[in-house]
Amino acid sequence: MTDPIADYLTRLRNALKANHRVVEIPASNMKKELTKVLYNKGYIQSYKFEDVAPQGVIKVALKYNPVTKQPAMIHLERVSTPGLRKYVKSNALPRVLNGLGIAILSTSRGIMTDKEAREQNIGGEVICYIY
Repeated sequence: MTDPIADYLTRLRNALKANHRVVEIPASNMKKELTKVLYNKGYIQSYKFEDVAPQGVIKVALKYNPVTKQPAMIHLERVSTPGLRKYVKSNALPRVLNGLGIAILSTSRGIMTDKEAREQNIGGEVICYIY
């Protein structure tokens, strides 16, 4: 696998389209941090890190609207790929859907959203857009 983050997003996207409640994803430190950001921003219901294999597994409980049964995440888009990295300065941080969505960045201070990076006045690599 050449792009584990794209695989992570694709597994989430496929599980949402199939209306699954829980999805299992092979773990890595970056995927764990992405999962924590998604949970803190309310895009997933819960998560659990399990160390069953040498690599480990992340179990993510997906979040749906109880009335309309629509998923909390409609669009997941990978921005920076291994073949073409996308870096931004602190004064050019992206806004997703005029602030309704989030851009997840990898900065020198860890994984964070575009709003948190704007508050701390730091730039970094744009990993993905989620709304």
